[in-house]
Amino acid sequence: MLLVDTFVGPSVIEGVGVFAAEPIKAGQVIYRFDPYFDRLISRAELASFPASIRRFVDRYTYPHPTDRLMLVLDVDNGRHMNHSREPNTDFRDATFGYAIRDIASGEEITCNYADFEPEFEMLPSLVNAFTRQAFVEVEQRLHWPATGDQVASIRPEGFGRVVSAGPEDQMTQ
Repeated sequence: MLLVDTFVGPSVIEGVGVFAAEPIKAGQVIYRFDPYFDRLISRAELASFPASIRRFVDRYTYPHPTDRLMLVLDVDNGRHMNHSREPNTDFRDATFGYAIRDIASGEEITCNYADFEPEFEMLPSLVNAFTRQAFVEVEQRLHWPATGDQVASIRPEGFGRVVSAGPEDQMTQ
């Protein structure tokens, strides 16, 4: 359970992230695990859930700090906290999360997922990797202005769609 005021907004790290809605001081406790507030889900329950819910649980949960047969789903904005190799928080304590430096109001709050999920391995962001690669290829190979069809021809099957044509093309998921 987050103990500081936050909001969810667009993140340069990945999709959306959680941001401080107030200044946070270094050393301040920003999170407390609370089994009465945070939703606990048994790994055994997962098989009975529809595929869409299993994907949601896979994306937004992490292992319970003391019972690896349980998963924790933060029901507040904490579930949108993004990973960073240089986080501004410390979650190595199984019950509390701390700010490791001052965090300004409006700044994204980040953590190292390996702090509470030792098996965690960061995979490259498909969104960020594709977007960078696609526009580099368009600029280098197709010489702007590229058409929507030209941009669409270099995206992976089923990934996004062109919502406009020309140099300002935008991809959506």
